[in-house]
Amino acid sequence: MKLDIFVIGVGGQGIGLLSETIIRAADHAGLTVKGVDTHGLAQRGGMVTSHIRIGEDAFSPLIMPGLADMVLALEIHEALRGLNTYLKDKGTLVYYSVSLQPLNVRLGEEKPVTIDDISRECKKRSVKEYAVSREVPDPRMQNIAILGTLARERLIDSVEPRHYEMALEDLLSGKVLELNLNLFRSILAD
Repeated sequence: MKLDIFVIGVGGQGIGLLSETIIRAADHAGLTVKGVDTHGLAQRGGMVTSHIRIGEDAFSPLIMPGLADMVLALEIHEALRGLNTYLKDKGTLVYYSVSLQPLNVRLGEEKPVTIDDISRECKKRSVKEYAVSREVPDPRMQNIAILGTLARERLIDSVEPRHYEMALEDLLSGKVLELNLNLFRSILAD
């Protein structure tokens, strides 16, 4: 098995937790996995990315542009950026359908990205698209909505829902763990 996953979002959305949970879940499933984060201007709402490579042939944690099998995005502008920059044709895109409107959109220099824009590009490139619009109790839990979709749809071979739960238990505790597990399990039940 070989799977390259590019994760993209905006600072403060929990990209680090999402990628670390996937890495640990793959490890709990007995898979070889490597990963690396880049934070940029995360503290100022800038782009944050993570590279996750699963499989014996992953010698470096970095994914080359245009070669990702899957892109996970926590914002629609970043979803389109990841789709156009990292995702290969016939790949898989999973994104949370929220718009945080980057500065160039707020200033009127560019049009806002819509779900239709993303769907058109996915169809053109035969990309499997999962738009996640699940309401969450806290915006900081949008990453768990993506994680739940990954688990429910079995998008990472050999990684089962219990592996994701084990990873969350490694990383979170107390009330935060309970709330995140409740959301994760409710998505699995959908």
